[in-house]
Amino acid sequence: MIALGEQLICRGIESAVAEWYPGPVRYIHELRPGSVVRDDVVPFVLNRQNQPTFVTINESDFWCRLAITRAFGVVCVGLSDPRATEVQNLRRALFRRSGFRTKAQRMGKVVRISVGGIMYYSADDPLVRAG
Repeated sequence: MIALGEQLICRGIESAVAEWYPGPVRYIHELRPGSVVRDDVVPFVLNRQNQPTFVTINESDFWCRLAITRAFGVVCVGLSDPRATEVQNLRRALFRRSGFRTKAQRMGKVVRISVGGIMYYSADDPLVRAG
């Protein structure tokens, strides 16, 4: 499952991802109906799903601020005002790279992707690594 951050609503991201991703694509608030999903609750919501990858443009609240577990992965897209095609292209490029191709490889990692490159930290290695 790909869980999208609320900031990506109305940007055409969901349909763009659904065109190539074979699993479910949901916004984070759909995973906890009837409530507001604040940033500090996101890990709890993700832990209740089956190995989701959370995608957000809210990198200031998630990059190097999130305690990660092997139950989920996070992709922070480092674009100030992204369009659907930009987010989709960066995410697809990430999912094609060694170490990020499968859901199992993405679990337990917080990744920051931008046009400048890829960085990540993981549950097993808290140091930031270039990808």
